[in-house]
Amino acid sequence: LPATLSSVEVEAILAANDRATAVGRRNFAIVMILARLGLRAAEVGALRLDDVNWRAGELVVWGKARRDDSLPLPTDVGEAIAAYLAAGRPETPCRAVFVTCFAPLQALAPQSVSKIVYDASRRAGMDPPVCSHRLRHALATEMLRHGVALGDISQVLRHRDLATTAIYAKVDHDALRGLAVA
Repeated sequence: LPATLSSVEVEAILAANDRATAVGRRNFAIVMILARLGLRAAEVGALRLDDVNWRAGELVVWGKARRDDSLPLPTDVGEAIAAYLAAGRPETPCRAVFVTCFAPLQALAPQSVSKIVYDASRRAGMDPPVCSHRLRHALATEMLRHGVALGDISQVLRHRDLATTAIYAKVDHDALRGLAVA
C-alpha cells in the first residue's frame, strides 16, 4: 500500500519552514504547491514566472508527456508564491519561479524539490523523513476521506488512467472494510 501522511503531518511539514528567511519562504511555497495541488517535484521545478496567471487565478503546469494543464491557484498557495517572489527570490534572468540560492542561479532540479520536503519533514520530527511524492499521496488520501470521487481525484492529479488513481484508494482502510463486509 502506498504510504501516506495525515493532515496534521502535512501541516507540520509546512510549519517546519522558517518564513522569516528567503529560503524558508521559497521552501514554504514549494511545500504548499506540493501539498495543496498534488504536483510532482519535476513539475514544481519546471514552473516558470509566465505560468502564473494572477488575474485569472490559474497556474499552468507542464506535466508528463509535455502536457500542459491549467489549475486553479488556491489563495493560500498564491499568497505563499507571492511572498517568495516579493521577498525571497534573488534577482536573476532565469524565468523559473523557484531558483537555487547560490550561483549559478537556476531552476531547482526535481531532486532539490524532494530534498526540501525531506529536510522539512526531518525538522518536523518525522522518522523516517519523507520526500515530495508522499505529499501527492497525502492529498489524494485526504480527498478520498472527504468523499471525493476517484474520477475527480484523477483529474486533480492529472492522471491519464483511472487505474493509476485507484492505487490511492487502497489506503482508505475504512472504505475497504465496508466493501469487504458487503
